[in-house]
Amino acid sequence: MRIRAGLCAAAMVVAGLVAAQPAAAADVGDATVVPIQVTGDPAERFNLVLLGDGYTEADLPTFREHVDKHLNTLWTIEPFKSYRSYFNVYAVEIVSAESGVDCDPGLTDPQRDTALDMGFWGGCNPNSVQRLLSVNGTAANAYADLATGTHRGNRQLVALANSGTYGGAGGVNATASGGNALSALISPHELGHSLGGLQDEYDYYARGVAGDTYDGPEPASVHHTVLTEQQMRDTQAKWWRWLGEPSESGGTIGRYEGGLYLQKGVWRPSQHSMMKSLGFYFDQVARERMTERIASRVAILADGTPADQPIGADRVVWVETLHPVSHELTVSWTVDGTPVSGTGNARSLDLRSLRLAPGTHTVTATVTDPTPFVRDPAVRESPSLTQRRTWTVDTALTTPPAGGPLEITASTATDRPVGAQDVVYVESSHPTDRVPTVSWTLDGRPVANPGHDGDLELAPLRLTGAAHRLTATVTDPLTRESVTRSWTVDAARPQVGYDLSEPLLTTVKPGKPTEYVYNGPFTMRLTGTDEGTGQVTAEFRVDRDGWHNYYGWPTDAQAPFLFTATGTDVDGLVYGNLGSGGLSVSPFAARSPGYGRHTVEYRGIDAVGNIGAAGEFVATLIPPPPACTDVVTGRRTGGLVVTSGVTCLRAATVSGAVTVRPGASLVVERSTISGAVAATGASAVELLDSTVRGAVSVTGTTGHVTAVGTRVDGALLLAGNVTGTTAAILAGNTVGTLHCSGNSPAPVDLGAPNTVRGAASGQCRAW
Repeated sequence: MRIRAGLCAAAMVVAGLVAAQPAAAADVGDATVVPIQVTGDPAERFNLVLLGDGYTEADLPTFREHVDKHLNTLWTIEPFKSYRSYFNVYAVEIVSAESGVDCDPGLTDPQRDTALDMGFWGGCNPNSVQRLLSVNGTAANAYADLATGTHRGNRQLVALANSGTYGGAGGVNATASGGNALSALISPHELGHSLGGLQDEYDYYARGVAGDTYDGPEPASVHHTVLTEQQMRDTQAKWWRWLGEPSESGGTIGRYEGGLYLQKGVWRPSQHSMMKSLGFYFDQVARERMTERIASRVAILADGTPADQPIGADRVVWVETLHPVSHELTVSWTVDGTPVSGTGNARSLDLRSLRLAPGTHTVTATVTDPTPFVRDPAVRESPSLTQRRTWTVDTALTTPPAGGPLEITASTATDRPVGAQDVVYVESSHPTDRVPTVSWTLDGRPVANPGHDGDLELAPLRLTGAAHRLTATVTDPLTRESVTRSWTVDAARPQVGYDLSEPLLTTVKPGKPTEYVYNGPFTMRLTGTDEGTGQVTAEFRVDRDGWHNYYGWPTDAQAPFLFTATGTDVDGLVYGNLGSGGLSVSPFAARSPGYGRHTVEYRGIDAVGNIGAAGEFVATLIPPPPACTDVVTGRRTGGLVVTSGVTCLRAATVSGAVTVRPGASLVVERSTISGAVAATGASAVELLDSTVRGAVSVTGTTGHVTAVGTRVDGALLLAGNVTGTTAAILAGNTVGTLHCSGNSPAPVDLGAPNTVRGAASGQCRAW
């Protein structure tokens, strides 16, 4: 087994603590184990092993890119982000004879010669669904065994297929396609199955086919129920502790129908979460389960003074804990069941300070994870989140001095920057008669660190700007000997910029988000930048409804994201929906079109976990113009009379007046009319980014009345237009005078004011 430096950086360790050397290597055929992140001895960590299938020798750079993308995305998602330091990560580069995997619709040959025998359709099974991606578990585990120190009891496998086709599975071994635009979101979803035991929240099994109705008993799933919210509260069942909370995946934790591949009769906690719609986060119910499952794979009380025989009362006892990236674990002490006050979350207790009465006593250290991700007391008290060590103390015993040279035995990794919100830690050797102290400096200046001095929470320092130098100094209080360790703190927040397709109208107001008006689908491309190295993961959310990963477009990672009033069906799922139900819905789900104003926020998360400040813009989507039955372009002399159908002027120049007869429609786009425009009883009139040299009179219209970004040199009159539920739109225009009367609903300006050179009266007088 050859050892290669990391996929992106030359260093072997890229996150977490350094407590042991990476796994030893030995040559085994064409497989190479690459330690991506080693935070400790594999026996003491949860080991994530990523395997590649269908990658030839020439394809291995692609595999490394896929691994990098999957991992960098995973570390932006809670609880993986907070508990990244609990993981060792290894990639196994396996050379396959052929590129691709079996039954990939993107390949002409359905059979491929690969090491792990991965395949879509559950291994070319015609009774399976296409997106189900299977792997030979025996072969996968044989290759994973090359990561020395890992075994089936302390690792999770993720097999990546060399494919751009959407697919994955979440059995004992998770699978995902490596190169699909959504691939890096498939793997955490499948880990929800494999690691968390979570169920799909889909309301379908075959895409595009509505699920049936659930008629069974209360599901065993922690995030599906047949109970009402009141029944959950009354019986303290399922997610009752989270009801009413703003959901991490948007909306509010409550009761939403559909799940377990069924449309009716069963309910889930959130409108959309990762187990239903890729791109969103785990909601709190799923996140609580994932937190418990990750923590259950390690021992949060990692080490301590041996407790297998009585100890004297003349010594220091100690424990070592794990160190989440986001917060400190808490340590409390009791003597004979009575809490010891004033320990300040210390990992060491000097028994001499207790002045114990002669005889035998019991001392206990309790390590607890105070994470806000868990509300269930049974989970918090379980060995996953609470562990204890108890010593029998005999005051008659004498402890010989022991200690050895002072040294730092473990710490947050130093070969990569740490984030500005991280908790940084050091651990040192443990003399029996004293406790080494830890002091911290930032850019050469002392940093106060109340409580346990071995952990430093960076978030309260509110660091900004470029890189900072953090140093921990461990000092022996007896000999005054000291040792140091330093880190680079990356406090620069990532930046994300956006690029939109051309709007009808752009409105810029000082101190306000830029506003855009569209009368059809529009696209958004997000681009992240950072002063540091590594991936910037861009995210966006619409109308505060849950942060959503920006992956481009499902069919092309390089394409921009497309927004429409009711979304776009891609392979049986709807994406980019501005209507009811959220961005991603099933195509059979009833939804109303999303016309109106939408606030779109965007932000970035960098490679060390810093979250940038969110920016925002407003996009207003108005109904599209009616379909053209006649198109006029170029120059037209003698004016124009529209008697029926829908006449569209596109980049046209009309010399003379334009008249619209009852029942007919006129759509003017980026055109110039030298005369007046008069429409009486028309079906629709739309003036878009155009110029009218004369007056405009629109009366008695029964459908759309829209004027956006248009210059009218004369008067603009809107009277008696009864347009149903859609108000007449006058936005961002420049007009001579303006009069509106008898219109139902009253005209609106969409927040884009009109410039009226003369008087404004009637319904539009306030403009």
